Amino acid sequence: MTIKGKNDPNYKVAAENRKARFNYEIGETFEAGIMLSGTEVKSLRGGKATISESYAGEKNGEIFLVNAYIPEYLQANQFNHETKRPRKLLLHKAQVNKLIGAVQREGLTIVPLKIYFNDRGRAKVEIALARGKKLHDKRETEKERDWSREKGRLLRDKG
Repeated sequence: MTIKGKNDPNYKVAAENRKARFNYEIGETFEAGIMLSGTEVKSLRGGKATISESYAGEKNGEIFLVNAYIPEYLQANQFNHETKRPRKLLLHKAQVNKLIGAVQREGLTIVPLKIYFNDRGRAKVEIALARGKKLHDKRETEKERDWSREKGRLLRDKG
């Protein structure tokens, strides 16, 4: 699976979950389609969506994105969508079974990392199997980040 980078002119990130990598140990990632109404797609293209407090869960053998905020599309008037409704994720049956198994057996969480538009203009969600970090792991991550920032400063000043 290759996800296009920032160099591709058609690749546009609509929402990113930056807190996910701090709060969770990210495992295997998946690319999933997402069922959206027309006004949701228009609103996503505006780039004001939020997925920082959302997660994916299982319901009747399907995976749903829960608590993702996609704001109302202002020009839609009465045909607008509900902002925080559960949205079905489109995955292969084997992927759904793998995700459900990992959540039930290993106690992992399905976390959305970003919502973006691929080269064909389709809205996609990058989800990951993740395990929650403990407080001391978060402190360790913060120390590493601070040290790498400080190291960059020192090298820049010397060179």
